[in-house]
Amino acid sequence: MDQFIAEFVGTSLLLAVGSGVVANVVLNQTKGNGSGWMVITTAWALGVFIGVVVAGPYSGAHLNPAVSIGLAIAGDFAWALVPKYILAQILGAMFGSGIAWLMYKDHFDITDDPGMKFAPFGTVPAIRNLPSNLFSEIIGTSVLIIVILYSTEPTIQDGNDTPIGLGSLGALPVAFLVWVIGLALGGTTGYAINPARDFGPRLMHQFLPIKGKGSSDWAYSWVPIAGPILGAAIAAGIYLLLGVGGMV
Repeated sequence: MDQFIAEFVGTSLLLAVGSGVVANVVLNQTKGNGSGWMVITTAWALGVFIGVVVAGPYSGAHLNPAVSIGLAIAGDFAWALVPKYILAQILGAMFGSGIAWLMYKDHFDITDDPGMKFAPFGTVPAIRNLPSNLFSEIIGTSVLIIVILYSTEPTIQDGNDTPIGLGSLGALPVAFLVWVIGLALGGTTGYAINPARDFGPRLMHQFLPIKGKGSSDWAYSWVPIAGPILGAAIAAGIYLLLGVGGMV
């Protein structure tokens, strides 16, 4: 499987499950309505598991621009591959969230609250304080990236080898990693920790014909993009400062 296709498919599966569980929890008259944060964090973690199982052998299963950028800064991934991966991740996130919308369309239609209609697509902070929200995304992503970097062997990628990524950590360990980040650090912003996971579905919310939808909240959208990228850069910087890593 081509690396682009692998990242697209893996990220699509992640968002179909992730957007789907949020829809199941917050939309009216679903079987899982009101089941809460534990259900959401567990399904997101297992969504990562699914994406890693499928994409890992072919692309390393980054599924996240912050992972691609963090690995590139650390010298463990070729910068030339970063744009290709990010494009696949954004398109995959759009497709996956669109699938979740189609599955739950009847429930979107009978839900009156525009905020609940938006929740399956993008993150919203519990308390809107942009510096604090940015800090939360930086910290959550830093934890993700530093664990990945310290759990994989540095390698030089020439575009032909399978790159390291979440797949190198292993599908089950990375699921636990994402789960604990959500449980411990996700309560402030909804832990995007992934620019594609937020930006792609937010675009879908903007353009899909969702009955009674409200704002796509573009004024906040830079936080789940900038925060994860900064978090990845900080984690990679710490990794290099401590004397490990290579150069591509």
